[in-house]
Amino acid sequence: MESGGETRRVVVVGGGIAGSLLAKSLQFNAAVTLIDPKEYLEITWANLRNMVEPSFAERSVINHTDYLTNGRIVTSAATNMTDTHVWTADGHRIAYDYLVIATGHRDVVPNTKTDRLNQYKAENQKIQSANSILIVGGGPTGVELAGEIATDFPDKKVTLVHKGPRLLEFIGTKASNKTLRWLKSRKVEVKLEQAVDLNSSTLDGSHVYKTSSGESIKADCHFLCAGKPLASAWLNDTILKTHLDGNGRLMVDEHLRVNGRANIFAIGDITDIPELKQGFLAQKHAMVVAKNLKLLMSGGVQESKLSKYEPGSAIALVSLGRKDAIAQFPFAQPLVNAGLACSNLGTYL
Repeated sequence: MESGGETRRVVVVGGGIAGSLLAKSLQFNAAVTLIDPKEYLEITWANLRNMVEPSFAERSVINHTDYLTNGRIVTSAATNMTDTHVWTADGHRIAYDYLVIATGHRDVVPNTKTDRLNQYKAENQKIQSANSILIVGGGPTGVELAGEIATDFPDKKVTLVHKGPRLLEFIGTKASNKTLRWLKSRKVEVKLEQAVDLNSSTLDGSHVYKTSSGESIKADCHFLCAGKPLASAWLNDTILKTHLDGNGRLMVDEHLRVNGRANIFAIGDITDIPELKQGFLAQKHAMVVAKNLKLLMSGGVQESKLSKYEPGSAIALVSLGRKDAIAQFPFAQPLVNAGLACSNLGTYL
């Protein structure tokens, strides 16, 4: 959009759920540049389905060029920034009028879609060739992976080890218990309040892992499903270093602007908004900021006209195989419903 005859420059750092949707929404209203280390967007809630059904990734891994047809894509990582420019690892210096930080969590993945699809095929082969599988971590990723494998490969021995007292500790006890019962009904062995020494199986060439309680677990392969760190370390030496909270998240106001910064916004998991970090909330962030940027770029907008973001309700949805999911809604009992599995990508882009 032009204000005073000049097209405004919007730079979006991060090509995940929030950043890609924002870039797509603004590409015909501004000169949009998307900075991302990889060439594609990944629909993250389909990741574990991709491991047991690699062909599914053809739909959930989307090249940025497929949806960003009227913008610039810089395939590199942002390394520094000032009040006017962003620098990238490959030497680009990109000017902006408005900047949006959407780097989310750090994940080590291939740069190209082809390599990412091949990675899923390799992980699937790892699962298929194993008779017994160890999953370490009882959060959403570990639980969903156990559910996917137990559903598609019911003859495989799956063991899930979690250091906490119950699965899915971010939701209520009833939902955790329902999840545990579902997994046990699929013959998944769950061990709570234990840690695993993943190096113990390699010392003598065996496939036996030792737990903190002294138990031995035989498994042909293992998957570590631990939380991923925030991708905000690069901001520590920038003009935004004082805008990070103690957890490394960017502190934002009700309009999703970085506190004290009129033209810098943050969306997605990188924000300090007190809510569960979920994909559908990241999409809401993107739509609020898209609306606000369109208003700001039109010129002469009063502060009171900007959209405010209301933190999302505590809705939890964890898929269990192809057809089931554990769902916990505010003021409601947790449910295990058929047809809630995350196999439908919907109309994201």
